Amino acid sequence: MKILIISDSHGHIANLKHVMGFAKKIGAKAIIHCGDWNTLETVDMVLSSRIPLYAVLGNADVRPEVGDRLKVKGKRFAEDFLEFELGGRKIGVTHRPSDIKKYFIGEKLDVIFCGHLHSKYESSQTQIKIIRPGAIVQGINFAVYDTESGKIEFINDEQN
Repeated sequence: MKILIISDSHGHIANLKHVMGFAKKIGAKAIIHCGDWNTLETVDMVLSSRIPLYAVLGNADVRPEVGDRLKVKGKRFAEDFLEFELGGRKIGVTHRPSDIKKYFIGEKLDVIFCGHLHSKYESSQTQIKIIRPGAIVQGINFAVYDTESGKIEFINDEQN
């Protein structure tokens, strides 16, 4: 199963629209957004793809209607962190990398996705893989996670 991993869209509709087209093209079965939506329009753009959405909020998500919409329309939503199973993998999601120990210490997860720093990152130094996909707002950076292989593909797609 392919899962699209995005973060830090910060209201950038054009880049997000491009990424949603990519998600449909590859047949993504789920989207994980690691926070910093900024606007209701970005939430609606992702939801319009009709691909199940798993999402958290980020530090830039100060408008309550963003969380309210995600609660009602997203597949799974939490303000700070999520834990769920998808495609046979146990997954954790939070916005800030510094919150990983706070929320996931001692948890038996395969992978944790986070955002906040706007740069891509992959760590396999521990049993739990930690992935940061980069930022949608800076050059259309995102990732695709394959639950079958457990591999991540980072994508920097500059074609608007």
